[in-house]
Order: sequence, then C-alpha cells, then structure tokens
Amino acid sequence: MSKLVELLSPAKNLECGIAAINHGADAVYIGAPRFGARKLAGNSLDDIAALVDYAHLFDAKVYVAFNTLLFNDELISAQQQIHQLYDIGVDALIIQDMGILEMDLPPIPLHASTQTDNRTVEKVAFFEKIGFDQVVLARELSLDQIKAIKQQTNVKLECFVHGALCVCYSGQCYMSQAINGRSANRGECGQPCRLPYSLTNAKGDDLVKNKHLLSLKDLNLSHRVGELIDAGVYSLKIEGRLKDVDYVKNITAYYRKAIDKALAERKDVKKASAGMCFPSFEPNPEKSFSRGFSSYFFDGRGEDIWNPDTPKSLGEKIGKVARIEKDHFVMSGDAVDLNNGDGLCFFNRAKELVGIRVNRVDAKKVYPPSMKEIYVGATIFRNHDQQFNKELQASEVVRKLNVSLLFEQLSETHFQLSVTDECGVSTVFGDQLSSQPAKNEHASEEGIRSQLSKTGGTPFAVEAIDVRLNEALFIPAKELNAMRRNALEAHVVHRKKNYQRIEIPFAPTTVPYLSDKLGFKSNIVNDKARLFYQRHGVESSEWGYEIIKNISGEVMTTKHCLLDSMDMCLKKHPENKQLLPLTLYREKDRYRVTVDCKACEMHLTKL
Repeated sequence: MSKLVELLSPAKNLECGIAAINHGADAVYIGAPRFGARKLAGNSLDDIAALVDYAHLFDAKVYVAFNTLLFNDELISAQQQIHQLYDIGVDALIIQDMGILEMDLPPIPLHASTQTDNRTVEKVAFFEKIGFDQVVLARELSLDQIKAIKQQTNVKLECFVHGALCVCYSGQCYMSQAINGRSANRGECGQPCRLPYSLTNAKGDDLVKNKHLLSLKDLNLSHRVGELIDAGVYSLKIEGRLKDVDYVKNITAYYRKAIDKALAERKDVKKASAGMCFPSFEPNPEKSFSRGFSSYFFDGRGEDIWNPDTPKSLGEKIGKVARIEKDHFVMSGDAVDLNNGDGLCFFNRAKELVGIRVNRVDAKKVYPPSMKEIYVGATIFRNHDQQFNKELQASEVVRKLNVSLLFEQLSETHFQLSVTDECGVSTVFGDQLSSQPAKNEHASEEGIRSQLSKTGGTPFAVEAIDVRLNEALFIPAKELNAMRRNALEAHVVHRKKNYQRIEIPFAPTTVPYLSDKLGFKSNIVNDKARLFYQRHGVESSEWGYEIIKNISGEVMTTKHCLLDSMDMCLKKHPENKQLLPLTLYREKDRYRVTVDCKACEMHLTKL
C-alpha cells in the first residue's frame, strides 16, 4: 500500500482556506474562534464549517489550531468549543496545553503543536505513547535528526517547509511576555525579535549598533521536499496564518508543484487528497512576502540564516542602477522587465531600506515619484509585482476532480447519467428527456458528448464519456445541460457524504514523562495541566511564566548564535572569549548573552 504525503497550508480565514484547497493543499490549518496561537486569526464556527464542507469534497482535511495556554477560568469554555469543532466535522485539533488531555474529549485526532517543543526522539515518543496522532517537529531539526526520530517512532510527523522562523525554540520564548506582558504562548507575541538591537562586549564597547540581530530569514525547503518524503515525514507545512490570500495561493501552488514532481519520481508515495490543480499563473515564492530564504539548520550549522539589515520583505533581486537622470534612473542591461505600478526597494548609502513605487517604465528607464537617495550601483529589489498580483487575484476555482460519464438510454424518454470520479465514487442521476430521431449516428453522439463535457466552473474535469443509445437521437442542448448540471451537483453532495473522517477516542494513560521535576518552561498555567503531569509521574512542577509573571531571568534559548553569525564562533576563534559577557540592548531593555558551545545554543537573560 502506498504511503501518503500531505501538503498543509495556512488559512487566516475562510477565503484563504478555500484558496489553499483550490491551489493544491491536502489539508489546511485555521484558527478557532478562541484559543489559537495567532490571536488575530480567529474564525467563526460557521466559517470553519464552510471550509470543512468545501475541503472534504476533495478529501482534504481541516485542522484547527487550538494551541494557546489556557487559564483555569477558560477551561470550561475551551472544552465546549472543542465539542463544537468536532460536531462541525473538523479533522483534528492542534494543541499545546496538556490540560486539554484531562478534559472530556470527543474522538477527534490530536496533533502536538510545535509549541510543545518537539526536538528529541524521547519527546516525540512520549506524545505517541499517550495518544497523539501527529507531532509537529521543531523547525531547528536537521534532516539527520528528523530521520532518527522517524526511525524510532511510528506517529505521523509534521515538518515546516516554508515561511517565517521564530528565532527561539517554539513554546520557549518569553521575551514578549517579559517586555510588555504579551505572551507568545497565548497568541499575543509582539515580535520583539524583529526590532533593532545593539551588542556590546565585556568592556561596554559596541560590537554592532542598531541592527536586527535576532531577525531570521524565512525558511524555504522547496528543493528538499523529496528528502523529507524519503525521511518519512507525512505532513509538509507552510507557515503563515496571518498571511493574505495571494500569499496562500502562490506558496501553496509552488509547493504543490514541487511535491508532485517528487511524487512522480516515487512509486510508493501519493498525495493525501484528490483532484488536480491548474493555477493560471506560474508560482514563484520570491514574488510573495519574504525576508530572504535559508534552509535554516536542515543541513546543520553553516548557512547564513539572518538578515540584520531589515525584517521587512525585500522580494526578488532584479538588477542594479546603471545611470541616474533628472527624473528617472536606468537599470542595468541584465535587469528584469518592470511594470507600471511595481513596488521597488533598495538600501540607501546608510544601509536603510527605502521603498519606491514605479510611476512609469520606458524600457530600462524607471520613473519613480522621487529620486531621493537613489544612487548608481544600488541593488534594486521588487517586492510588489503588479502584473503577477493581477494574475493571482484572477486565479479562483482551479482544482478539478477527474470524472468519467456514462450516458444511457433506458427507455424512449427515460435517460440516465452516471458520474464516476477518480476516487471510484459514483452517482447515478435519471431524468425524462425529449428527443427525436437523428439521421447521423456520429453527429448524434458527438452532440451529446459536446454538451456533457461542458463542466465550466464546476470542480470536475471530464476524462471520458461513454454514450449508449438505442438509436441515433437528437436531444435538445438545454435538456442535456440541465441533466449534466443536476448530476454533477448530486455528485458533489454524494462525495461529501462519502467522506470518511478518522476518529480516535482519547484514553488517559500513565506513561512516565521525561522528567519528574518541571520548571517554568513546561508552560503549566492551569490546574488540569498540573494534574496531567502528576498522572505521568511528575512529582513537582513550577507554574508557567504567565502565572509567575517573572520580569527577569532567561527569556530565550536559540540555535541562532550571534557570535557564529558574525564569524566570531568561540570554537573556531577561542580568543573571542575575552569579549564575554555580551549584552544585547535597545532603549530600556537589556539582555545578558551567554553561549553554550557544547549544545551550540545562545541564551538571553533579561537584566
């Protein structure tokens, strides 16, 4: 039996969710009305139900992000909402708070959020043993580490392949909470890692001044999806529950194409949903929001993973300024073609990012509203492609299920149209049609085929038509069109009813946890979560950061090491130990920077 691979796309809202399905997602994840780790991306139950209804037509799944930490006074409401989500047909819940496992749960599959910090074989194995159906791996893992986890566990693994990167281990960042009381684990992260900082040495001398030292490039593993599939990863996940619909269309279509190419080279693997996608544009990730790309730690340490100059989207590099005139500048000969209305950006001589809009283009001549700060030799990026965006916006229903049609005459006036799709699901629709003898048998059949093949804006593409008549007949096109329309509508209803949702009842266990003593990083903020860990052998546990409201102490552990990124790694350059301790600061916020060279990690402690 072939194993399945799932492309999992983000959905800020219903529109984004449908766009993701239409452009190739095998599953989408969307925020619940409350309790999702993106507080600004909540959705109504009615919208989630509509997305479920649409997704199931293509055997695609809908997962709901329910991955915030819950306070005691939210537990009853959270349990009620979980049952409501189950009742509307949601396929799985993505959770972080272990207190949920002490609730009365419906038989809905559970996914361990990346917020549960899934970096080790032991952690993933624990979640498998207690009943999780899927585990979202930490972004920091290398391919070899992913392989090791898969070799020693059987639970389905989910791996990020594209999008923004948190600089801290997910679920372990307390920086936003420490600064302004906005907890990342409660969906309220203020993204302080994207702000500019300065770095001083032990003497108080600035090593770096006012740079985005914690801002990482975005992840892009599109060229490595085959290796992830071979490693046994089930779900390939695109980050972006705050991204707009055009981003979802472009990036989903891009990964659908990359994954389909990988699947074509592997006979024992197939995609996890049905239907083919035919987007009306050529997907290109450089034309959507990004801070530049890296493969992060997929191959271990060594790649340039940060962008200290800006946390904003640069877009695609298109060329350099070759000449400057009074009201325009001329691009170099190898620059790409531009369009009126394009958005461009460049770094000025002070290394600050400047954005401009193209008023008019004449060959390589670009006329912006202002010529301020433009200079010869400046590298120009395009972060808004006017023509590409028009193509994106025009791309709507582009996903089709292949169907075969059988049109049969049962009696003089009674006809039957059978619809069988690529999954083997069949619908039979009968109707009374008026007809009259036709002189030409071939013309008769071709006329019927012509009308029945017009599936237009439906989610179906006709692969084959078989016409079986007792004699050559002419049937009015209006009646054939109505029969085709009614039969396909009936097939939509039949397919949705035919969808088989996986149900997994949750049964509490007493599998020992990895430790019998837990600190605040275990993120326990309610009594049920504490009870869960007690059930699993934990003897003592601290309350989470949101309860103790600690304004000092460690706020971040990250594999992004400033010394390594600045080519000052202590392993390679032990003489740099004299620079320690380091201090990271901006305005009133100051952090002691320490490095653990054995673990190859950096720690930030609030001063």
